[in-house]
Amino acid sequence: MKGYTPHNLSNFGTAYGVNIPGNGPEYEVITPMNRLKLGSGKAAEALPSGTKLGLPSPSWEKLSITTSLDQNIQTIKDIFKDCSDIIFRTIEIAPDIKAFITYVEGVVTSEELQSHMLEPIIEAYVRMLNTDPVERIEASKLEPIENTRVSLSQVKCSSQWVDVVEDIMNSSVAVFVDGLSKVYLFNIKGGIRRSVAEPETESLIRGPREGFTEMLRTNTAMVRFKIKTPNLKMYSMVIGTETKTDIVVSYIEGLADPKMVNDVKKRLKDIKIDGILESGYIEELIEDHPYSPFPQMQYTERPDSVAAQLLEGRCAIFVDGTPFVLVVPVTFFQLMQAGEDYYERFFISNFIRWIRYFFLMVALFLPALYIAVTTYHQDMLPTKLLLSIAAAREAIPFPALVEALMMEISFEALREAGIRLPKSVGQAVSILGALVIGQAAVQAGIVSAPMVIIVSLTGIASFTIPHYSLAITIRLLRFPLMLLAGVLGLFGILLGITWVLVHVTQLTSFGVPYMSGVSPFYGTDHKDIFSRAPWWKMKERPAWLSKHNQVRAKPEINGTPKKDKVW
Repeated sequence: MKGYTPHNLSNFGTAYGVNIPGNGPEYEVITPMNRLKLGSGKAAEALPSGTKLGLPSPSWEKLSITTSLDQNIQTIKDIFKDCSDIIFRTIEIAPDIKAFITYVEGVVTSEELQSHMLEPIIEAYVRMLNTDPVERIEASKLEPIENTRVSLSQVKCSSQWVDVVEDIMNSSVAVFVDGLSKVYLFNIKGGIRRSVAEPETESLIRGPREGFTEMLRTNTAMVRFKIKTPNLKMYSMVIGTETKTDIVVSYIEGLADPKMVNDVKKRLKDIKIDGILESGYIEELIEDHPYSPFPQMQYTERPDSVAAQLLEGRCAIFVDGTPFVLVVPVTFFQLMQAGEDYYERFFISNFIRWIRYFFLMVALFLPALYIAVTTYHQDMLPTKLLLSIAAAREAIPFPALVEALMMEISFEALREAGIRLPKSVGQAVSILGALVIGQAAVQAGIVSAPMVIIVSLTGIASFTIPHYSLAITIRLLRFPLMLLAGVLGLFGILLGITWVLVHVTQLTSFGVPYMSGVSPFYGTDHKDIFSRAPWWKMKERPAWLSKHNQVRAKPEINGTPKKDKVW
């Protein structure tokens, strides 16, 4: 909090729900582990339930809609004071009966508002004027406008201001009618959003080319297109006192474990925060082990991937405003699988998967092994290779550990620069930068040529991991292993491997062991861990996941080799 004056601290605490000693009320602060209370240097204490969160509740939340249109107009204008994107319009829906329309510009579909609401209302009003004598009617006896004047399907009524304001913020058009103590709310969600396109982060050679967008209902509909059963449930909730972000928990009833589904819902309902802007917020707030570097949820942009996980008995968490959908629970081996593993024939899929696992080991251990062998265990190298490495390192002023750290950090910096730069130049900068810096460093005698080769192979190997969240974890774990190798040699690498194995075997994802299939061991699950069996052999769902309905195919299906047939 350095740089804040006492006055600024007071404003900060009031606005963001943080208690600064001696400055106003105390509000709730949410962390991934529990709810904490900030104090002056004291240990954090759990807040009692019911403590206020964020900004105080405005006075209008407890008010009801009145029959006076003028009073309602004044209230709605006070609520949305200084909101330039809120549109107000007064119209007549019948002789001597006025109405007032309010909506947020840019988040509703203007064409639907014009053609399905304004035009029918005006046409009905003109017809009443053209009658002889002019047809006059009281507002209380006027037929509901959603049945006679407006041709929109999603409509509801409310008499509470808190519901009206919330629906306006959620892309509804509010219609106030003079003499009625209720408001018609027509949902016309629209606005400019990104269209469906191929995901850039999960490209495939063979498979569907569609990806999720930032529209929640577009994303859920794309899953509905693939799983056409009423057993596919879409449980909705709203999280965030200010953003009021729509969240959907999707699962297949009868396949997903009810205890796991209830656990997911409970963790989401326990979140008390001012806003959710991306699914990454949800991931950190509900994961089992927040201090573990390993990802405990899978995020994906692909509807086919979500559908496949749902069919195995998992849950999907959709968050409005992001194309990344969370899938829970997850295992380590699931993060080593790609969509193409199930679209190509199993011979090809197995070959690619074995390469993936091999280069996972390369990405994690190759720099550490090089440091350990060249520093402490030179006698393990063949004589010619040892002489070649010694000649290359003869003029290098740094030990192998420092040399490796410099090159690895430089490579990570180039990779990050390539991501952040515009796409037209980012890839060229990262490739040329690596070539130029590597060549210049070798010629200057700062690093050796073998080290450049080792770092390059390690970087290429990390790109073979299909999920970025696991790939970045492997890249992070590489550095402590390098330090252990530089200090203790192969014994240090062995200590690091032991720690990693002990850690991952203790991890869980929503109560499911992270290494399920291996620890604990399930024989039937080995058909889709280190290799993929043919589809006609994968007749059961994972034993550790779908406990109520494990059979997914009949014993003998098309493609099963017959006993009287030969290859």
